Amino acid sequence: MRTILKLALLFALPTAILLSCSEPKEPKSFKPGQLWPDNNGKHINAHGGGILFHEGSYYWFGEHKIEGEAGNLAQVGVHCYSSKNLYDWKDEGIALPVVTGDPDHDIAKGCILERPKVIYNAKTKKFVMWFHLEWPGQGYATARSGVATSDKVTGPYTFVKSVRPNKGQWPNNVSEKMKTGGVPERVASMKFTGGEVPEHPDSLNLLARDFEVGQMARDMNLFVDDDGKGYHIYSSEENSTLHISLLTDDFLDYEGAYVREFPGRFMEAPALFKRKGKYYLIASGCTGWRPNAARSAVADNILGPWRELKNPCVGEGSDLTFKSQSTYVLPVNGKEDAFVYLGDRWTPENAIDGRYIWLPLTFEGEQPVLKWADSWDLNFFDKK
Repeated sequence: MRTILKLALLFALPTAILLSCSEPKEPKSFKPGQLWPDNNGKHINAHGGGILFHEGSYYWFGEHKIEGEAGNLAQVGVHCYSSKNLYDWKDEGIALPVVTGDPDHDIAKGCILERPKVIYNAKTKKFVMWFHLEWPGQGYATARSGVATSDKVTGPYTFVKSVRPNKGQWPNNVSEKMKTGGVPERVASMKFTGGEVPEHPDSLNLLARDFEVGQMARDMNLFVDDDGKGYHIYSSEENSTLHISLLTDDFLDYEGAYVREFPGRFMEAPALFKRKGKYYLIASGCTGWRPNAARSAVADNILGPWRELKNPCVGEGSDLTFKSQSTYVLPVNGKEDAFVYLGDRWTPENAIDGRYIWLPLTFEGEQPVLKWADSWDLNFFDKK
């Protein structure tokens, strides 16, 4: 009897193995706009984010949202996830928590903390996080930049300071008229809201208005060039103009060199990247939480001059960037000329339900091109 049982098991085992191995598995892919579960089965909570590739892994940092409209304010902090393949993400927890119990702290619970980005400083061996910060209870009036650091990529990050950029510094490409023309008296009493400057900003000389206190900084991004220099890119001058600023060697402050680009174009959500020696920018217009047509631009030098190109989006939905807003452009490690557009589909009425729009970015000459795909994978770049 034992011999018969052993023979039965012997013949049954390969069949079981064969059945197990032959079960079809759904291939890994990106599905823009759908729920994206992490390793715990929860929708990834890293909005307005960016990605750092470090020592073989990707790290995704973004705004942690909660349910309802309250989630549009920072109630928790900056969330971090890690991945080896860009499809599967492990929850690494809160990298930078907001401060509770001290309502006067710069990053007190209820502040506005948006678009966190992390870069690695090879000289100091520190991970440096920057983010757009608005002090609690002041709406979008303070327009500051927050800085935090960590010895470990996943944190915890320690808040260092918040600043208004380039206090007492003129940009490299400032005109003499702006330096000497002064600020019209009426400007001091005018009330602006993001994207609502009633005249061309140069006629109001918002740059000179903020010279002594530092320039405004809202939607932002970071970029580290091939030579190791770091840059901060942000919407300034009541969102009317982009500034690109060189950071100090430790990435913790401004070196003093900066430029103002696209005056009067009201660009926000800037995502800067480099391809074949040229610098590219994907950005959006200023329409609040509502999507609009994307912008693109190119430059031979990161500090300009920059030249605006066309809307990179093509096809149905291109007029609204497929109902998304740019947050980052990711070079895919190990693949040549492979870039992924990262966008957010905002849902301000229930902030936690924001979805992610990741799409392959291609080029026609120097023009970046984005096309919708319900589902796609990284093999896309092998078929170009």
